[in-house]
Amino acid sequence: MSGRAGPAAPPPFEKRVLVTGGAGFIASHVVVSLVKNYPNYLIINLDKLDYCASLKNLETVSGKENYKFIQGDICEPDFIKQLFETEKIDIVLHFAAQTHEFDESSPKRPTNPYASSKAAAECFVQSYWERYQFPVVITRSSNVYGPHQYPEKVIPKFISLLQQNRKCCIHGSGLQRRNFLYATDVVEAFLTVLKEGKPGEIYNIGTNFEMSIAQLAKELIHLIKKTSSESEMEHWMDYVKDRPTNDLRYPMSSEKMHNLGWRPKVPWKEGITKTIEWYRENFHNWKNSEKALEPFPVTDPFVQLSGP
Repeated sequence: MSGRAGPAAPPPFEKRVLVTGGAGFIASHVVVSLVKNYPNYLIINLDKLDYCASLKNLETVSGKENYKFIQGDICEPDFIKQLFETEKIDIVLHFAAQTHEFDESSPKRPTNPYASSKAAAECFVQSYWERYQFPVVITRSSNVYGPHQYPEKVIPKFISLLQQNRKCCIHGSGLQRRNFLYATDVVEAFLTVLKEGKPGEIYNIGTNFEMSIAQLAKELIHLIKKTSSESEMEHWMDYVKDRPTNDLRYPMSSEKMHNLGWRPKVPWKEGITKTIEWYRENFHNWKNSEKALEPFPVTDPFVQLSGP
């Protein structure tokens, strides 16, 4: 018999990180960044692969030793309990839709049941910190855009419509203003919170960059259709019935994040150019992407609640 020892076992991971919804838009960017920048962490992506998720978002890391995908639903308590027991999770990054306030201490005033459920979730999480000192951190962000986003949201929807020679569908007057933050900037914010954030704190991840929906449409028409003519721009804009409780603005203060050393870096022109290029090649990454381009897609909670 040979006395030669077999290959050495790989060293154990320093941390085991669970990312929920990791095949979705923002979370997929976070997973990719974690896998590449933290080789000593095991990154576990848990996703039930709903309509807006795509494993194509993770192709660049799918073969990495420190990446693992598990399909499952966070709403199944027995499954989640077993997952935590078997995977020995150290850190959870839980991604869901965010509510928006002026600063971290502003009172929550959700204007629809969907936002109300998110506000309630924040209260539950905060109560575990207050009562049990369970180490939690809450983040809220401006509207994030970039590659991987399901095209029901305004920027990828307008881009995809124009790339298919269809008009931008603008809800109401189009005067509603939104703050837009590029995906890699928000990823850097999450990694900053992961390293520097204090348990029990709430951090706004915002940007001062703001424009109206109508101006957004014109910017995209200019870039995709190569025109600066006002009349030609109007040709590609179709005004439709407004959504219920379509708030005019979602401003927020991000001073606490700035104090941690984070600020947005990607200029609008750079970010939107990369986004346009990505959708030209990847619009069909989702099975039902065409349905998302309807003025009121069936996945829209407002439509489900208010009817036709």
